[in-house]
Amino acid sequence: MEKQKNIMDFDTVAFDEEQDAVIIIDQTKLPGKTELIALKTAQEIWDAIYLLKVRGAPAIGVTAALGIYMLSNRIETEDFATFHAEFVKMKEYLDSSRPTAVNLSWALKRMENTALRAGREEGKSVAEVKEILHKEALRIREEDIEVCRKIGEYGLTLVKPGDGILTHCNAGQLATVKYGTATAPIYLGQEKGYHFKVFADETRPLLQGARLTAYELHSSGVDVTVICDNMSANVMSKGLVQAVFVGCDRVAANGDTANKIGTSVVAMVAKYYGVPVYVCAPTSTIDMATPTGKEIHIEERPAEEVTEMWYKERMAPEGVKVYNPAFDVTDNELIAGIVTEYGIARAPYTESLRKIMEKKS
Repeated sequence: MEKQKNIMDFDTVAFDEEQDAVIIIDQTKLPGKTELIALKTAQEIWDAIYLLKVRGAPAIGVTAALGIYMLSNRIETEDFATFHAEFVKMKEYLDSSRPTAVNLSWALKRMENTALRAGREEGKSVAEVKEILHKEALRIREEDIEVCRKIGEYGLTLVKPGDGILTHCNAGQLATVKYGTATAPIYLGQEKGYHFKVFADETRPLLQGARLTAYELHSSGVDVTVICDNMSANVMSKGLVQAVFVGCDRVAANGDTANKIGTSVVAMVAKYYGVPVYVCAPTSTIDMATPTGKEIHIEERPAEEVTEMWYKERMAPEGVKVYNPAFDVTDNELIAGIVTEYGIARAPYTESLRKIMEKKS
């Protein structure tokens, strides 16, 4: 009898050559329904990113890379200047879908630089440029898997078997191609028999912790317990949590980090109870051009996500004002370490992050 698939058996983001489409899991349907959807147009890719059908900074970056290759492959011209002009229009359109996660613009810029190097500097034909872009998009996807595994290996050195780990939002496999960032140490620990006990904040208002993190960890056999966001102090005060692992959408040069709304609250509570907070961040999320967290643009999302999305009936008075920032900034002083694929950065972050980026380059 064929083994029944669970959510961990599906690719978060992939490219289907036969359909000429980017294939994603529609995460707005989870955990109730696993539905793969094919993105074939710029509008469909933009909508999928904005509407959170694909989400998580690394997965968004991979989707953008595959998507811009797919769209550029359809540009009908043999003149590179014309090709590049059309490429830039599509790149800027996709880049406008979500402003906070730096991976989106990072992946698109990397693809543009690849095209410019091949077409302008090396004099390749447009057909050759397209094939080079194809390989680069697939390389970005494969790199994401390796990066997450390395983050997991470094993160695993920060905890010991049997530890309680708290995480916020979803920085798991569903936010990347494989392993996740914040969950990578958990999955590698699971392979080694560490038997972690994980607490997953439900993560209001979009419930990524309850719908996605708990779903994928539970599907993998990890001991996971869902708690409401306002219960983190309770479990920490009881000594049930030895470390906090969270993901990240952008790291400023001084080590301030932007992550899902509520992360800064968890970090402040953890500081009070002496629990270390580790931010798991691929170097693609480190933005050395942004000096501090104050300069990070925070996306604000529709009020309906708070008042209506998960309810049969509206749960707040009609006409009441709603403030719905998607992210907040955690001050670097609250962070014990930033775990990257090139090692663990520690305070002072202006120095350690610079050294990690130099190591990368």
